[in-house]
Amino acid sequence: MNLTGFSAPWWFLLLIVVAAVVVGYVVAVRSRRKRTMRFSNLALLERVAPSGRRWTRHVPSALLVVSLLLLTFALAGPTAEQKVPRNRATVMLVMDVSLSMEATDVEPTRLKAAQDAASQFAEGLTPGVNLGLISFAGTATVLVAPTTERDGVTHAIRNLKLAQSTATGEGIFAAMQSVESFSAVVGGAQGPPPARIVLMTDGKQTVPQDEYAPRGAFTAATKAKEKDIPVSTISFGTSHGSVEIEGKDVPVQVDDASMREIARLSGGDFYKAATAEELDEVYESLGEQIGYETKDTDASRPWVVLGTLVLFGAAASSLLIGRRLPD
Repeated sequence: MNLTGFSAPWWFLLLIVVAAVVVGYVVAVRSRRKRTMRFSNLALLERVAPSGRRWTRHVPSALLVVSLLLLTFALAGPTAEQKVPRNRATVMLVMDVSLSMEATDVEPTRLKAAQDAASQFAEGLTPGVNLGLISFAGTATVLVAPTTERDGVTHAIRNLKLAQSTATGEGIFAAMQSVESFSAVVGGAQGPPPARIVLMTDGKQTVPQDEYAPRGAFTAATKAKEKDIPVSTISFGTSHGSVEIEGKDVPVQVDDASMREIARLSGGDFYKAATAEELDEVYESLGEQIGYETKDTDASRPWVVLGTLVLFGAAASSLLIGRRLPD
């Protein structure tokens, strides 16, 4: 019965009527007491109406007033915050498939751990969310356009292939284009559904090297902010990861600073995951944020139920105490 507001607060004007009922009852009780005091034989009066039962005769009326108060609150339309599944939203999952994802600092590899966590994320999203998938290395590829069908997304995630270079900006630009194309088709009278990009990468952008270049990650993040498409970034991996490229052991540390800046520039959130378990937790948290929204919903039913029960209690107590319904 926690309240966040009332949809029809003018019903509280009925409290004036309830107050008038209370005042009328008090006046009636006092008038009756004055008439009773004229009874000359006080000893007989005590035997007829023992003092121990004087307060009990007010119980039915008190319960009646309480029930009127509760029912008035119900009529005022109380609301309460409640998490409800989204019935329309667009999410583009953008996954890094550069060669650094072959590092084994996250068992069994960064790529395999990312595939498992992303698959669970896709399967756990609420049915109203349209999910798409983009992979990027030196270029970005739209693997699945936004859809509520999860099988195609999970199948594409399981079949991700590694490639050279890391063009983070291209991944974000491709995601924005997919969102805009999808929104143009399904917008309707309500307008386009809210959209978000979830970017998961383990390394620094290499194509182009300047993140402020026209196709760079920071430029893309700024454009996403302008289009009201926040980018939630997941920086995945550790500082001691390495991969073998052309016979050489090449260190591939994560670039938390860039991921944090992309999230800030776009209005999204930054997440850090150094293990498979942490990545699962990040995706679970994102699933809660994306798949559900907090709305003010009708909360009048508990007030109606309680008010009705108290009203029945008033009637029952009146029959038990005075063998009549309250005046």
